[in-house]
Amino acid sequence: MQAAIDITTKYCQKDMEAYGSCVASNPSTWQQRCHELKMKVAQCTSSHPVIQRIRQGCSKEFMDFERCLRENQDNATSCSPHVARFVACAETVDIAHHLIITEQKPR
Repeated sequence: MQAAIDITTKYCQKDMEAYGSCVASNPSTWQQRCHELKMKVAQCTSSHPVIQRIRQGCSKEFMDFERCLRENQDNATSCSPHVARFVACAETVDIAHHLIITEQKPR
């Protein structure tokens, strides 16, 4: 999971920071106001093989988390158990193989 976070940060930091700031600035309306920024983060992260592998392996947990956020827009912290399940799943995804392939590709 740390590798996925590192990759996401490396390639998508600007988009992630903008989205995070938007969410923090709009606690009750972030779902609507920050949608475009959320899509930019999703587009950025979906282009990396490691992130794709985690999304495939943990799609149910991720969808459950997103559903919780939609249903609890005024209280996103109530989705903490969903985040924990997604992180636990992501920890089990075998990304080492994908990291080796990615790092060996000629640039």
